[in-house]
Amino acid sequence: MRIVLDTNILVRANAKARGPARELLQLIVDSPEHVLLLSPFLLKELERVFQYDRVRAATRLTVEEVAEFLSYVTAREVSEFVFPGPAPRVVPSDADDDPVVHTAVVGGAEILCTLNRDFYHPDVLEYCKERGVLIAGDIDILSLLRDRRR
Repeated sequence: MRIVLDTNILVRANAKARGPARELLQLIVDSPEHVLLLSPFLLKELERVFQYDRVRAATRLTVEEVAEFLSYVTAREVSEFVFPGPAPRVVPSDADDDPVVHTAVVGGAEILCTLNRDFYHPDVLEYCKERGVLIAGDIDILSLLRDRRR
């Protein structure tokens, strides 16, 4: 499956993390059946979010550890880059979320994993459904992928 992990999932999947986001990232990376999709927008947003004081406090990652994680997720064997171009307006409450949706659509993702409530707006869900993209949280996606392996 082709999968986009939103920034809120990727931050929670950092190298020191434990929990469903980290487990999901590892399942994607360790399986030849799955592809992690990234875009320049997602990478830039991820770099920015890791600089927030509250995120630094929560993750307790050093600058070097953040750089290592960013290098890891962008490695050719870990992810595939999508260059979606300008994003159409999809997320009514936050235009900054549109490039994430557009990354999933242009990249042919089957899954967009996020905890961001803005993505669960009926218009966004319908837009993605029409394009074959399921939006769900990390626990649900982890369960779905585990069930498919059985």
